[in-house]
Amino acid sequence: MARSILPGLRAVRDADGPALEHMIGGIWAEYPGCVLDVDGEEPWLRAPAATYAGDALPGRYRGAMWVVAEEDSAADGAPLAGCVAVRETGPGRVELKSLYVAATARRRGLGAALTRLVEREARRRGASVVELWTDTRFTDAHRLYERLGYVATGEARELRDLSNTTEFRYTRELLSQP
Repeated sequence: MARSILPGLRAVRDADGPALEHMIGGIWAEYPGCVLDVDGEEPWLRAPAATYAGDALPGRYRGAMWVVAEEDSAADGAPLAGCVAVRETGPGRVELKSLYVAATARRRGLGAALTRLVEREARRRGASVVELWTDTRFTDAHRLYERLGYVATGEARELRDLSNTTEFRYTRELLSQP
């Protein structure tokens, strides 16, 4: 039997905030000028499970988030190999959010597996389109999305954040079967 590439997959917990901050901060540090300002720009990292709990409160999403713990560790605060989230954006649409894979876990199919997880969840929620925004500097991610059938729309947005981020928009229409 083949070993799953998602053995440490589980729903995010609020206690994962520090481990997410460590992983995402490390990834952003790979790119000159990328700065992770949790309190000012990424406050969801303080309570990631609550953020995606589906409450109709400001700053919260109707969606879900998952993490992949390194070495099958389920302990709070364990190092993370990756994460991904999905949020509903409108009838028949979801947004893939926060796909990150730690440097030590790359080139093993984890990013593709997490993307497919979002697509399965999108279908379960009745969505026919997955959209995402990705930093213009994350060229490896662009190649992954394109390989998985996502299409750059030509749209870009400036976030006016500390990192001077500009993002490209991608979409993928889902087939009825995965």
